[in-house]
Amino acid sequence: MDYRTPLSKVRGLGSAKSGTAHWWLQRVTAVVLIPLTVWLLWLFKLSFYAPYQETAVWLSAPLNSICLLAWIVAVFYHAALGVQVVIEDYVAGDGSKIIAIWLVKLIFGVLALAASIAVFKVISAG
Repeated sequence: MDYRTPLSKVRGLGSAKSGTAHWWLQRVTAVVLIPLTVWLLWLFKLSFYAPYQETAVWLSAPLNSICLLAWIVAVFYHAALGVQVVIEDYVAGDGSKIIAIWLVKLIFGVLALAASIAVFKVISAG
């Protein structure tokens, strides 16, 4: 005989495991990306009309470099969360689903690292 309640049987299983945190993280990163993207558009305007050295000097300012790094982290994390939801919804097998999610996290992590290294190179050269 099993004396556990139905609620205790399903704890930690299915979408109730971490769905709320995932949903909130998507919304938080989306809200954070709004002002950072406006700032990024300002950077694009500067980089289109200014020489490289002037853009590098502007980017070397601590606030500007922090904003760009924050944008990189937020956009890649937000994208990884979104692709993970698509994988969870449309990939059938559990094994292939887990592998695909790991690959997405790895790929977006490597891309975020590469973009951050590029920012640091511009800052150090500027």
